[in-house]
Amino acid sequence: MKTPVLALTIALVATLPSSAQAPLTSWQDSAPKQAITAFVTKVTTKDSPDFVPPAQRIAVFDNDGTLWSEQPMYFQAFFAFDRVKALAPQHPEWKDKEPFASILKGDLKAALAGGEHALLELVIATHANTTTEEFDQAVSSWIATARHPQSGRLLTDMVYQPMLELLAFLRHHQFKTFIVSGGGIEFMRPWAERVYGIPPEQVIGSSIRTRYELRDGKPTLLRLPEINFIDDKAGKPVGIHQHIGRRPIMAFGNSDGDFEMLSWTTSGQGPRFGLIVHHDDPTREFAYDRSSSIGRLDKALDAAPSNGWSVVSMKNDWLSIHPPKAD
Repeated sequence: MKTPVLALTIALVATLPSSAQAPLTSWQDSAPKQAITAFVTKVTTKDSPDFVPPAQRIAVFDNDGTLWSEQPMYFQAFFAFDRVKALAPQHPEWKDKEPFASILKGDLKAALAGGEHALLELVIATHANTTTEEFDQAVSSWIATARHPQSGRLLTDMVYQPMLELLAFLRHHQFKTFIVSGGGIEFMRPWAERVYGIPPEQVIGSSIRTRYELRDGKPTLLRLPEINFIDDKAGKPVGIHQHIGRRPIMAFGNSDGDFEMLSWTTSGQGPRFGLIVHHDDPTREFAYDRSSSIGRLDKALDAAPSNGWSVVSMKNDWLSIHPPKAD
C-alpha cells in the first residue's frame, strides 16, 4: 500500500498547473533544472522550430539509482534473498550449495562473492517455476512491507522526490514516461504505477522465458528457469526498440549501465536530452561513482560533457532527496 505522504505528494504534483510545475520545487534553480525546463519548453511550444508532436515525446528512465535508491544493494536482490529463505524448506539441498547456503547463514557478502554467475543462479531459482499471477502476488506482498536496512523506511519511500516531480512535469506536457531497467520487468510492474504513475505496459526490464500452458483446463503463463532477455547496457536500446518502437527524445540514468541508452537517445535527429544522476551526497543518501560495484558511474561521467548530457549533483542540485516521512 502506498504511504499517505507519498500518495499525497504524487497527487499534488500531478495536478499542479504548468506555471507551478515548471520550477520543479525540489530542484535547485541550477543548470540541470534550467536545462530540463528549457528543453521541455522548446519541444512543446507549437511555433518553436524544435516542436515535437506529443506522439513522439518519449522519455525513458532507468530505475535503480535513478528513480529510487540502489545502495547498499539492488532492492530486487533483497527480494531474492527473502525468497531463498521462504523457499528453503522445499530445497534442503540449498544448505550445502552456494550462494544459497551463505544466504541462509545470513552472510550476504559471501553470497555475492560469486559475482554475476551467482546472482543469475539466484534469480533463476527464486523467480521461476511459478505462474505470472503467483509471482505478481509474491512481489506485491513483499514490497508492501519491505524496508531499507539503514533508513528503516519502506523501499517504496526510498524514491527520489525530485524525480517524482520530473515524471509528473513531463506527463503534464504530454510526454509518455517509460522505465527501462536492468531489473526484472515482472518485479517492477506490480508496483510501478502506484509508486511512479508508470503503468505496466510502460515498464521495460530483464525477463525470464514464459510459457503458455493449460492447468486444470485453465490458460496459464508459467515462468521458466531460463533467461529470456537482459535489459542492461547495450540491451537497453534493443529493449526500447522492441517494446516502444520509437527512439526516445529524453533519457535519464545514473550509471555506466545506462551509457548505451543515453548515447542512442541523444544521437538521434532533432532535439535530444540526456541526464545523469550523480550520487555525491553521503549525508542525505550515498556517495559513489567510479569504484562502486553497484551503480558504477565512470565511462558515462567522462562522456557527459562531449555528449551534452546534464549531470545532476544530488548534493548541490536537489533540495530534498526522498519524500517527507509520514508521521
